[in-house]
Amino acid sequence: MGTATDYVREELRLFRAAQELSQDDFGRVIGYSGSHVSSVETGGRPPTREYMNAIDEAYKTGGRFARMLRELSKLDHTPAWLREWIEFEREATLLRWYEPAFIPGILQTEAYARGTLASGLLLPDEVDQRVASRLDRQSILTREEPVPLVAVLDVMVLRRPLNDHPGAMAEQLAHLVKLAELPHVQILVVTEDAGVYPGLQGGFILATLGDGSVIAHLDHQVRAQVVNVTDDLASLQRVWETVRGEALSRRQSLKLIKEAAQTWT
Repeated sequence: MGTATDYVREELRLFRAAQELSQDDFGRVIGYSGSHVSSVETGGRPPTREYMNAIDEAYKTGGRFARMLRELSKLDHTPAWLREWIEFEREATLLRWYEPAFIPGILQTEAYARGTLASGLLLPDEVDQRVASRLDRQSILTREEPVPLVAVLDVMVLRRPLNDHPGAMAEQLAHLVKLAELPHVQILVVTEDAGVYPGLQGGFILATLGDGSVIAHLDHQVRAQVVNVTDDLASLQRVWETVRGEALSRRQSLKLIKEAAQTWT
């Protein structure tokens, strides 16, 4: 966890202490449970925009904590709408990621990330910023206590050309093989034999947090959406179980990725 986020957590704790309120009492004032307040202060959950807004509104702070969160997003040059999810990723005890169209961002090489982002409507400076942010996010897989990841990919992800850059695809799939061999990373592949299956309408990520709760991420054309509504989460978890069930085993998937890598050399 970065020191900037630690600073925000400490400011939240000190503010509550200044009100001479327990976590339960503070939570009642802002409309959250005491366990939620505790989890934010101790790092089990990241402070979200909604949480900060609730404090600002309840205590008439003039937007102090919402501004603090915005400033935090600027420190690492990450778009504010993405920063919230990145904090969830860093705090997660498990990430489950399904992707039918691209290599998941957390597994991308710089060339692949640049190729996918440059093909959109972003300006060059914005592409550089997004690539840097995406590569920085990957540190959660290689830090001292890495986040376990289960990624399920549609087989077409391995076969889709990257703007006539076969070398970039070869590098990307070699990188995928290397990561798939890490003990805490599973990369599973759904083959054509699955036919049309529920996950094809869009990718998503499920993050299990330190307090045992689950939150989801949906990526749209313009920006991402964090999902924490119970019914929507239940639906996404059902879709996850379906796509996970359609995927090959870890060993079979690794063999298929290695075979696909050879086709790009």
